[in-house]
Amino acid sequence: MFRAPIRKLTTAATRQSLKIGLIPADGIGKEVIPAARAAIVALGNDIPKPEFIDLNAGWETFTRTGVALPEETVRVLREECDCALFGSVSSPSRKVTGYSSPIVALRKELDLYANIRPVTSVAPEAGQQPAVDLIVVRENTECLYVKQEQQTIGENGKEARATRLITERASRRIGQMAFELAAARPRKHLTVIHKSNVLSITDGLFRETVRAVPRLPEVNGKYDDVTIMEQLVDSAVYRLFREPEVFDVMVAPNLYGDIISDAAAALVGSLGLIPSVNAGDNFVMGEPVHGSAPDIEGKGIANPIASIRSAALMLRHLGYTKGADRLDLAVDQVIREGKYLTPDLKGKSTTREVLDAVLAKI
Repeated sequence: MFRAPIRKLTTAATRQSLKIGLIPADGIGKEVIPAARAAIVALGNDIPKPEFIDLNAGWETFTRTGVALPEETVRVLREECDCALFGSVSSPSRKVTGYSSPIVALRKELDLYANIRPVTSVAPEAGQQPAVDLIVVRENTECLYVKQEQQTIGENGKEARATRLITERASRRIGQMAFELAAARPRKHLTVIHKSNVLSITDGLFRETVRAVPRLPEVNGKYDDVTIMEQLVDSAVYRLFREPEVFDVMVAPNLYGDIISDAAAALVGSLGLIPSVNAGDNFVMGEPVHGSAPDIEGKGIANPIASIRSAALMLRHLGYTKGADRLDLAVDQVIREGKYLTPDLKGKSTTREVLDAVLAKI
């Protein structure tokens, strides 16, 4: 599992307590976020005393109140929390008046411009090199996720259009985050993902801006040892399945990064294993990559590992490396032993049984 620091937001010694916002949201989020909380508590003195603040957001919140992301949730995150964990959201596939995805809104409200998604297999033996070891760095605020859509009636009937936004500022800062991650890894290799052979203006701006990051005056040679490659998004998906070992750090616009990281999860067995953090310059929020999984909601078989790994990423981002390592190593041991695995990994264990196994290793 990726264990280099991302970007420390504070010095660990400055905190007496760690205030963590918990937003389970919908579906299995309500089952896996409590598991992440239990794993954090189990760390004891390796982190400041955790204080958890329960917060609301999601489709179920919308159906109760008419608001998917309450202003109070945003206020508490900004004013009272040091970090947060988000579960999953059940956004409808049809347009619902007044509803918009709360996770997309949170990323914009808190300026969490980077979604960092490590995809790493567990080596057969401790200390061995994993077969898959890569990070997808996804720009988190732009692309088609600005959700500027309109539908009109034309000579061909209904016509639907969506605005795709790529800016130099967003591309530059996600590029800097990606270079920073690549420079901290042994291979020091960065692949820029785009489709500028077709979208020459939007993807062309993203590609050119990211590639120019090492030449920024403030960088001052910091990334000179990072090898830069690029790959068209469609061929990148193909190569992920054929030869994942060619990738180290991949940086992509919002939509491409979302698709690539979900596809990469198939290489390691399940979306239930893949963590992420939504990171900005002032806040970090862990989020398992899987969705709300309504087909298994309430059955007690959701995989808690992605949420526990997301908690580890969140802690590492804040500088609590020892605690983060304990979480990751405990998960590695449970997966390697194979005795307690949920059905998505072809096991028969419950969420609680997997959590208990991880807690025992911690």
